[in-house]
Amino acid sequence: MADTELVRVLDYILNRCNGKSIEAVAAAVVRRRRDLELFGDNVLDPKKMAMELSGQINTGASIEGMRETVRNMAVRIIRQEAPELSDEQVAELTAAWVPGSSAAGGKGESSGIPGDMLLEMIDQFVSFSTGRMSEAENKKLRQELGAWTERYWKAFPEVIKLIIKDYLNGEIDEKIYRSKIAVALSFEE
Repeated sequence: MADTELVRVLDYILNRCNGKSIEAVAAAVVRRRRDLELFGDNVLDPKKMAMELSGQINTGASIEGMRETVRNMAVRIIRQEAPELSDEQVAELTAAWVPGSSAAGGKGESSGIPGDMLLEMIDQFVSFSTGRMSEAENKKLRQELGAWTERYWKAFPEVIKLIIKDYLNGEIDEKIYRSKIAVALSFEE
């Protein structure tokens, strides 16, 4: 980033951002850090490229066909630019960059669960896993759903599972955890 660009960005953040804008900036920083951790400084923007391609596709085509075309393009770009990534990592990135897409082998598939319900499930799972859930709530969930923790875990998209694992393993603090969950859920919608 050129010095003048950096100054403009910092000026905007420090002098003109409102609460909603600062949250968007924070989410963008979290996402950019994740991309840099995975790819280093050679990060392409597959989501942007996928969106451009989807705008060029025949509008008479089915939504599912367009989604599949965009997903395939994202997978191809990721594999070309980062051949060292595992299939699971490619699936996670594809799911993050192309919301609602199914990634290779079904991994990283959008959960299809409404965002508010998914957030409640995540909160319940983490509350149980950290010992903060009351016995009454756990008992109620077990009566209604049986092995609810296993069912929830299977229903979570891969990117959500990875964020939860990082938090439960102490690799990220609660503030970063909440920020990453918010970003991941924005891609689920």
